[in-house]
Amino acid sequence: MIKITLKDGSIREVEKGATILEVAKSIHHGLAKEAVAGMVNGKVQGLDYKLEEDCSLDILKFEDEQGNHTFRHTSSHILAQAVKRLFPEAKLGIGPAIDNGFYYDFDLEHRFTEEDLVNLEKEMSKIVQANEPLERFELPREEAIRYMQERQEPYKVELIQDLPEDAVISFYKQGDFTDLCAGPHMPSTGAIKAVKLMSVAGAYWRGSEKNKMLQRIYGTSFPKQKMLDEYIERLEEAKKRDHRKIGKEMDLFAIYEDGPGFPFFMPNGMIIRNELEAFWRKAHRDRGYQEIKTPLILSEELWHTSGHWDHYQNNMYFTKIDDGDYAIKPMNCPGAMLAYKRKMYSYRDFPMRMAEMGQVHRHELSGALHGLMRVRTFTQDDAHIFMLPEQVKSEILGVVDFVDYVYRMFGFKYHIELSTRPEDSMGTEEEWNLATNALKEALEEKGIPYIINEGDGAFYGPKIDFHLEDSIGRTWQCGTIQLDFQMPQRFDLTYVGKDGEKHRPVMIHRVIFGSIERFIGILTEHFAGKFPLWLAPVQVKLLTVTERFADYAYEVGKKLQDAGIRVEIDVRNEKIGYKIREARNERVSYIGVIGEKEMESGELTVRSNKAGELGSLNVDAFIEKLVKEIQEKSN
Repeated sequence: MIKITLKDGSIREVEKGATILEVAKSIHHGLAKEAVAGMVNGKVQGLDYKLEEDCSLDILKFEDEQGNHTFRHTSSHILAQAVKRLFPEAKLGIGPAIDNGFYYDFDLEHRFTEEDLVNLEKEMSKIVQANEPLERFELPREEAIRYMQERQEPYKVELIQDLPEDAVISFYKQGDFTDLCAGPHMPSTGAIKAVKLMSVAGAYWRGSEKNKMLQRIYGTSFPKQKMLDEYIERLEEAKKRDHRKIGKEMDLFAIYEDGPGFPFFMPNGMIIRNELEAFWRKAHRDRGYQEIKTPLILSEELWHTSGHWDHYQNNMYFTKIDDGDYAIKPMNCPGAMLAYKRKMYSYRDFPMRMAEMGQVHRHELSGALHGLMRVRTFTQDDAHIFMLPEQVKSEILGVVDFVDYVYRMFGFKYHIELSTRPEDSMGTEEEWNLATNALKEALEEKGIPYIINEGDGAFYGPKIDFHLEDSIGRTWQCGTIQLDFQMPQRFDLTYVGKDGEKHRPVMIHRVIFGSIERFIGILTEHFAGKFPLWLAPVQVKLLTVTERFADYAYEVGKKLQDAGIRVEIDVRNEKIGYKIREARNERVSYIGVIGEKEMESGELTVRSNKAGELGSLNVDAFIEKLVKEIQEKSN
């Protein structure tokens, strides 16, 4: 017998040689039904993996990231098998699982069409129904090369040739198909209940433009058809909510070929931006922050001091001024360091909270650019908090509460990840341990669950990342809290302590929106353009049935404007149905229709873009309702 330590800490004794699936069955038949893989001593293994010694074991389901990848990796093999059946001349590239699905690369003269994808899905369904077992076998390197040469798979041969000479090469066989693969996989093809092939794109072999362009088929898969249907429905909903489409319809922003990755904000977009910044400034004043503004361009030497030169220069833009070398800032922190150094501080001055709406520039590859979500210039809502060592925990907790307040304002749920030391980092292990433990202690004292994200911290310190969830279940990484012992050292920041000696402050870097541009993009999709009233570019649009009611419309419009409400008036002699459709497409918060009845009664027939028809409302009562909704910042 061997001892298995499960995820909850319990220990179970099983027969030596028992498989992961057998252990899952011994725990609960429901668990065995949902199991897709197992994590044995931290390594993912297939359900048929035999346990030969005492170990830790976590039974993975489809919902678990590693289990999800095992499931979808098997799906990619089924796709490759289907392609080889319908196009035997196709040469196999690679086929990994990715977020939300999988892909496989093929070298084939024939160009895949939409019709081909439909036929491949049908062939994959046959392979699934055949419930063919996936059988692993191993070959020595030279034998593995010959094995793939006989099958005329040159890309697989190249992959094997890159492995060490003493490597043992693993393959997986399913029916008439065999693929080079490290695994693990599902026990059989029958586990893949629902598959959808999404698209075809070009992809250079091994990601190098020096190599041949292959065809990459993207797909996704789920253990239940209902889950696939829900996923497709979410994708369709996401298309409708695309901030680029809505941004154009609402005239919020534009990006031109003259400035790829450099967004232009139009008047309607500036209203949203200015309202967000006004909210941000008041919230920061209320919490004891002072606002600063630092320059866009600073000397190259400064970026050597900060460490960005060694760790970030490939993402930076540079220029020359008076024969000197300068950089356009990719981050605001070095400027904040200089702002701090203008004075000598006492321990009594802490904590010191400096906030900045700072524009930064970062070089992003053109293929990565995406509307407002990925740009080359954006404004970070930065803050740098300088504090005494004993204030670290309370300041972190204060920032966590601040982030929570802001996200709840917009109706976002969120989860937290703690990112630890990356390979490319500054500082000692002791400093990193101190910083990481401080973040952990703060979160644990707050009772907030978090996920450890190993090796994904900033180069100067560990960080807490806030991943917010929008109205259709997508997550976005926005807020971050980074604890930094490095920059105060590199910039020689000091203060005078109680003992009269100079000491080093501790510093927090912090953003909440992350970037104003990206946050506006997220809000646009979250609300599908139907912003909360306080953010809406056009809060009320008055539509006249005919031009005859124009005077009354302007009279009502003046009342609304005097109450601080953003209003537009449409007195064109167009059909009222057309004008209503146009206003709805512009996502106007409230539409007020004015005709004979409304003019005589001093009322408006009102429609809300969220609540629908509200009927006839007294103008003064309507204004009172709007003012209250704006003041309360209701969603």
